[in-house]
Amino acid sequence: MSRSFRVAPGGSLSGTLRVPGDKSISHRSVMLGAIADGVTEITGFLEGADAISTMEIFRAMGVRIDGPQGGRVTVHGVGLHGLRAPVGPLDCGNAGTAMRLLMGLLAGQRFESTLVGDESLSKRPMRRVAEPLAAMGARIETRDGCPPVRILPVAALQGIRYQLPMASAQVKSALLLAGLYARGETTVVEPAPTRDHTERMLGGFGVAVRRDGAAVTLRGGQSLRATAIDVPADISSAAFFLAGASIAPGSDLVLEHVGMNPTRTGIVDILRLMGADIEVRNEHEVGGEPVADLRVRAAALRGIAVPPELVPLAIDEFPALFVAAACARGRTVVTGAAELRVKESDRIAVMAEGLRTLGVDATPTPDGMVIEGRGEQAAVFAPGAVHAHADHRIAMSFAMAALRAEGELAVHDATHVATSFPGFEALARSAGLRIEGRSQA
Repeated sequence: MSRSFRVAPGGSLSGTLRVPGDKSISHRSVMLGAIADGVTEITGFLEGADAISTMEIFRAMGVRIDGPQGGRVTVHGVGLHGLRAPVGPLDCGNAGTAMRLLMGLLAGQRFESTLVGDESLSKRPMRRVAEPLAAMGARIETRDGCPPVRILPVAALQGIRYQLPMASAQVKSALLLAGLYARGETTVVEPAPTRDHTERMLGGFGVAVRRDGAAVTLRGGQSLRATAIDVPADISSAAFFLAGASIAPGSDLVLEHVGMNPTRTGIVDILRLMGADIEVRNEHEVGGEPVADLRVRAAALRGIAVPPELVPLAIDEFPALFVAAACARGRTVVTGAAELRVKESDRIAVMAEGLRTLGVDATPTPDGMVIEGRGEQAAVFAPGAVHAHADHRIAMSFAMAALRAEGELAVHDATHVATSFPGFEALARSAGLRIEGRSQA
């Protein structure tokens, strides 16, 4: 079943809304709760397909998980060595985060496992996780570097010091999870800061994690203690509304309880550099994660050269940022974002293709894009149809582009939006986006 959007042009975004729970934190809360001692209570859990895939995988390995029910999940932990061998392949669906993190966690188990995914995930690269895990002694087989991923049991893993060749929270997290099962210490050195949810949450479960500059270290064999986790609203999901309200005249929107982890706020920093009017209010901390309400109002954006140090802090939000850049005055240049080419789609190529289809001068580069903004025009985007190539973030970003279009936009291949943002269409309509979803067999 494929899905597409039709979005009428114009309008603005207003009101107060809360986007679904953070996907990164939801994944990790189940994973760590499953290997902890005791019962972990989770609230605000993202009830999307990706996070549900992670729950089902741990159920298949003998973990009792109650829920989700209204964002509440209860995980009955089995301890560090309590997982049981699954009877068949573990299906990650479209969840690349789940697969890469599970490669690390399963590398230290005493049983064989195989990770599979849907057609899209089966094309995504896993070698950059498999190779450093192999240096720890793991035995991992892939199909030309892509899923399915077969993980064979080994006598023991050995802690290593590993310098990441490119900033990647997923690779870092996989190595740290494998490090729980390794002899000695495991250290991951980052070339640039990436999201640190794994380190924060490990600490919440009682694991000693040491940060020394760009290096993160933990000692193997530490037990995890069950805890309570309140998942904040996902800033990656808020990004579409931050960009949409910034570009649509007359917009005034409040996004509640948004996760403001400093390794994830690149979207706010970049939009502000472009002239966005974003106010951070009601700042506080929940379960070790900073949260706040964000008020965003329409503003005249300007093109910028995105600072390289902010790129890893907004890597998942660039589809929305590319749409905002098209609505800015002047040129926006993005470099150092090569990781965008190995997401659910090649986001550099797909976004450039879609922007050009809608009349925007967008030039892809090996590690980014150059966009000539058309912010001086009331209608930035020509009417037309774009293809999201089954990439949920691209589909939602182009839906927001209709706010500055001169005619209806059709967004095809929007099938996987529910993996990260269940209820997107209804929430967007409640804020003022004139969106209609259609399913075809």
